[in-house]
Amino acid sequence: MPNWDPQQYLRFAKERTQPCVDLLTRIELDRADYMVDMGCGPGNSTEKLAGRFPEAEVWGVDNSPEMIERARRDYTKLRFELGDARDWKSHRPCDVILSNAAFQWAPEHETLLPRLVGQLRTGGALAVQMPRNFQSPTHQILRRLAREAKWAAKMQEREPYWVKEPGFYYDVLRDVCTSVELWETEYIHVMPDHEGIVEWYKGTGLRPYLEALDASEQEAFLGEYLEQLREAYPRQSDGRVLFPFLRLFFVAVR
Repeated sequence: MPNWDPQQYLRFAKERTQPCVDLLTRIELDRADYMVDMGCGPGNSTEKLAGRFPEAEVWGVDNSPEMIERARRDYTKLRFELGDARDWKSHRPCDVILSNAAFQWAPEHETLLPRLVGQLRTGGALAVQMPRNFQSPTHQILRRLAREAKWAAKMQEREPYWVKEPGFYYDVLRDVCTSVELWETEYIHVMPDHEGIVEWYKGTGLRPYLEALDASEQEAFLGEYLEQLREAYPRQSDGRVLFPFLRLFFVAVR
């Protein structure tokens, strides 16, 4: 897995955090004592989770040392630990397991999600948000560029996203949960220019591509990517660019 750059990721902290805020409003629990933010990144979602249930014990878990280091620095009153959702085990039943924009990087959701549900208390909630914009121009352009002869040798299987259709998650969760609520929201981010979209993806989806290249190759690849983004996303009358971003949500109650 490529390394994470918390500073690059947090360049769009407001936009990346808003889906977590929206998800938390749909968790219908009167109280919570112990909650976990799985794939917490730099802690921005963990802070929001802690604010939703201020009396609860809250842990953030992530498999990136860089992200955990940043989270511990920025949120000194919260607890963070290195861990991977695929083999993480709670020391006690959880009231809430939250995951905001992390599980798109994890395979085998058909076993991962029921295993996490099994670590909830009865009535506890698994609340998940994942991008589901992989057919958008940003990703189509990346895949098309990666297939070109000059990049193909280094770019093979460089987009490891595992997100399925909403019906898949309903079927996976229905037998282990008492209720499953699913929805999708398309956020329209107002970007200053096309370079802003490139900077957005340098913090997430471009990472596997760029780490396969040396510095000069990265510059050339990003230049081609930017030019094709300019063709795919028109400028508005004020010069800004609208950047639609589809996200999948679900709250499953054990």
